[in-house]
Amino acid sequence: MSTTTAPTQRTTTSADGTRIAWWTSGTGPDLLMVHGTTADHTRWEAMLPLLEPRVTVHAMDRRGRGASGDRADFSLEREVEDVAAVAEAIGAPVHVFGHSQGALYSLEASTLTTAIGRLVLYEPPVGVAAPPETRRQLAALVSAGRRDEAVAYFLVELAGLTPEQVEQSRSLPSWAGRVAAAHTIVREEEICATYRFDPSRFSGSGTPALLLDGTASPAALRAATARVAQALPNSQVVPLVGHGHVAMLADPGLVAEEILGFVERT
Repeated sequence: MSTTTAPTQRTTTSADGTRIAWWTSGTGPDLLMVHGTTADHTRWEAMLPLLEPRVTVHAMDRRGRGASGDRADFSLEREVEDVAAVAEAIGAPVHVFGHSQGALYSLEASTLTTAIGRLVLYEPPVGVAAPPETRRQLAALVSAGRRDEAVAYFLVELAGLTPEQVEQSRSLPSWAGRVAAAHTIVREEEICATYRFDPSRFSGSGTPALLLDGTASPAALRAATARVAQALPNSQVVPLVGHGHVAMLADPGLVAEEILGFVERT
């Protein structure tokens, strides 16, 4: 357990040799934060002041973003190995909060390592695949160098954000990093299109899990959340009433308190 108060960059090497970076701050039980598509470790800036007095936050950059490395042979397995590698480098028990695609990788990482204590999963997109035409449009925008448009298109068409929420995201310092990582959207959408969720793989899981469900999120994401909750024997679902897929922007205090209340439970 760390007692660091100022963010400190740390790195570890994943199974395929890729360097994965994360930032550590705060004091208390360890909490690994795993961001979703287009984001990086700065996704959690609004929540950090609320979390740091009570937990040690470890905010990772997933591969291809920020200070983490990348490789051409991308796959779901590599992303899952990355989360497991960081969890093991931090040391057991580390609780994990994953958002969206990061929630999917966190869920899968719980089958690879015993370092994970509790899981908080915010709308893992199991069975949520973009239509082929949408994936083609994303790829075309990225190939044409229209990265800003690609990020905005993804957020509206697939994450269910309103144009106003996209503009709010554009105003944040993290937007430049999102645009720089726009090419990762295409490959992650391919994962969503090919991933097959098998509930039986998790039937023996003893990991306590909290599923966060935005009541204003797209129906497909809400159904995915329910499906994962049903597959995990030791799980519960908490509705984020009136919020969609990015409640940590609209009400960071709400999300922080749900996380803290769960990981601090004895």
